[in-house]
Amino acid sequence: MTKAKTIPTTQPKERTMLVGVEISGDEILLPLEESLAELYRLADTAGLDVVGEVQQKLSQPNPKTYIGSGKVEEIKGLIDEFQAEIVIFDNELNPRHQRELEKVFQSDVRVLDRTALILDIFAQHAHTHEGALQVELAQYEYRLPRLTRAWTHLARQAGGGGGRSGAGGVGLRGPGEKQLEVDRRDIHRRIDFLKDELEKVRAHRGRHRARRKKSRIPVIALVGYTNAGKSTLLNQISGADVYAADQLFATLDPTTRRVDLPGGTMALFTDTVGFIQKLPTTLVAAFRATLEEISEADLLLHVVDVTHPSAKAQAESVLMTLEEIEANHIPIVTVLNKIDRLESAEFAQDAIGNISDTVAVSALTGEGIDKLLPMVHKKLFESFSAIEVLLPYQAGGLTALFHEQGQVEEIEHTRDGVRILGRIPGRLLAQFRDYEYHPEIVESGEE
Repeated sequence: MTKAKTIPTTQPKERTMLVGVEISGDEILLPLEESLAELYRLADTAGLDVVGEVQQKLSQPNPKTYIGSGKVEEIKGLIDEFQAEIVIFDNELNPRHQRELEKVFQSDVRVLDRTALILDIFAQHAHTHEGALQVELAQYEYRLPRLTRAWTHLARQAGGGGGRSGAGGVGLRGPGEKQLEVDRRDIHRRIDFLKDELEKVRAHRGRHRARRKKSRIPVIALVGYTNAGKSTLLNQISGADVYAADQLFATLDPTTRRVDLPGGTMALFTDTVGFIQKLPTTLVAAFRATLEEISEADLLLHVVDVTHPSAKAQAESVLMTLEEIEANHIPIVTVLNKIDRLESAEFAQDAIGNISDTVAVSALTGEGIDKLLPMVHKKLFESFSAIEVLLPYQAGGLTALFHEQGQVEEIEHTRDGVRILGRIPGRLLAQFRDYEYHPEIVESGEE
């Protein structure tokens, strides 16, 4: 009796080589070895089988292949040895680098960079319509400059030298070049469509936020490096069932839950996409609608995995991204997470250095949550900041808000609006930032 062949239920993982390059003079957050370890986790999250890695330190990138010619040959040998199908660079490659490297490696080996890998992970993890739109836009904007004449074989097959110049010097374009132009036009049209759709999403979010502000319910955004434990923390404090896993970018789509705070108050807690060093600019741009949830929040909970060897660098990376999306003015409480893995919670502060307004917790076990929520309440309702604003008369809502929630020390009705000096809760600062009054600037401007 002949045995039936066993058919694998899952596709075999693609064999992958990792390449890390350190360019002298470049500002880096993580050492080369740690950055490569992070790239390994990204590749694993994407479902790839990492079979080897290569490192190189250079004074400057090779303009043709990014890495030196000797290192190119070394990788080519390792590709043959390990039968690798993909080579992923920890650095962002320009289109020329990718083309030249793929020419050298041949054998249908694909060359990707960190950005392409992150985009692939985002594509796998985007479960909502908005998330899918954002990822698709980022992918197209990344691919557009990397379009090549992939169709030029058609010109060669057409006969008669369709792509060559005739004796009179008149160049006839072959089908390959025409197809390339068609592809570009199609992608541009798709990009325009996606941007229009996301603008509608952004407008909808804006209206939703406006309604929330009118309700006076404060919004708290959880931010942090990917896999710091934001989703687990939201589940712990709200009883939510947000998907949480020990992998990078486990959740992309923002989730909001209501949480009761001490003193009979409440707030809306929003879990947001995790940050990472070298976060692709295409993703930051595409996720603008989602990231506005952060920039419009009343308070940020910055979740840090204190057990990670690069906790301090990861925290700095998050703060840099907050500055990039113009959210660095919002009050922050830093949550030192995963203390259940430490010998003592007292060691948590050592991981990130001297940062104020910190609370050590375990999002997994709930330890420290009884200290976190009172601090959140204090920051939202008891912590006041001094500010002087000049509010235009048409912004009567803000004037009323200052009177209702703040402490007015001085008020003056001027030709340009209402000047108010006083103190307001830190959570409201963002709403008044555009109207801050600086007499010295006004006077110098009048001169």
